[in-house]
Amino acid sequence: MTVRITVGLDGTETGERALSFARDLASRIEACELIVAYVIEWSPFTFQTAEENDKRHKRREEEIQIATSRVVSPAVKALTDAGFNAKGVVQHGDVAETLNRITTEHGASQIIVGRVSNDGFTKRIFGSSTQNLVMHADVPVTVVG
Repeated sequence: MTVRITVGLDGTETGERALSFARDLASRIEACELIVAYVIEWSPFTFQTAEENDKRHKRREEEIQIATSRVVSPAVKALTDAGFNAKGVVQHGDVAETLNRITTEHGASQIIVGRVSNDGFTKRIFGSSTQNLVMHADVPVTVVG
């Protein structure tokens, strides 16, 4: 049976520490897959014109491509080059809800996230988002300092 672990990255040093912790944990498990996840904070509750929505959709797709190429793909490549089973996911949404959904959709049994960030991720993940993630996630959450 394969154990799956979701690792929430944010493109900062703290995300790298979370990834390092997950990598160490995965090395101790015989069959483990790491789900490297990046969530772009996004609210669907904006009232706009059809033209504004079209621009927003294009920007959203660009953000996914940037996050994938700059953060997720390099992390997945480094993991697979080191012999780990890993795949990446980039989605828009509420950080806590989306990480939990990614985790359950992939059948993962744990979420690992970093504690502090330099780019505002702290507010997103350690404000109400982390509290919500820790309190409402369907699986255990490990917060790496």
